[in-house]
Amino acid sequence: MADVTGSVRAILVDDDPLVRAAIAMILGSASGVEVVGEAADGAEVLTAVDKYAPDVVLMDIRMPRVDGLAATELLRARPHPPEIILLTTFDADDYVLPALRAGASGFLLKDTPPAEILRAVARVAAGEPILSPSVTRQLIAHIGDTGANARRQHARALLARLSEREREVAITVGQGRSNAEISGELFMSVPTVKQHVSRILTKLDLNNRTQIALLAHDAGLAGTA
Repeated sequence: MADVTGSVRAILVDDDPLVRAAIAMILGSASGVEVVGEAADGAEVLTAVDKYAPDVVLMDIRMPRVDGLAATELLRARPHPPEIILLTTFDADDYVLPALRAGASGFLLKDTPPAEILRAVARVAAGEPILSPSVTRQLIAHIGDTGANARRQHARALLARLSEREREVAITVGQGRSNAEISGELFMSVPTVKQHVSRILTKLDLNNRTQIALLAHDAGLAGTA
């Protein structure tokens, strides 16, 4: 997680140099974000992360040699990995759910407005997941697909390990609430929300808030809020 009192360090990974240039221009317009490096393929991600020590990696999900899903799995298997936002040009991408389960912190369409991309980077650097509305719809829709009953039972068994308050926090995370929004909704301080989220991650052996959200959706408890 970045120290959001300073500049968020980001690297861009995309096989199209024009896309990298466009995103670099967007991020460069914000005083709180610094693009410290670029890579043209997922095969270069580990080296780039070692070299530039980014807080956030913005990465295309479809690349010719090592795609964003494989690169995400490689990064999340490391200790203290950066947060990862995956980018795509496709509104209905089969990689969305596998990528989020692999530990990506967010998923955005490449045509997302610049201001929203900047907000996404800031939120992810602060440890909060970001999902475009289309991805949220996929999360809700996939509950009814093959294997949903088994996932629901497994998810509810995991959530049963939590205290009542932790479970409430997990559900609101699944609804896409920020720490500040959860604080207001559940009448607790933001530091307390963060403590609950940390305990949930530890108890359930999860990587990040996005995986908490997926668990809440699998359990059928996140709704459409």
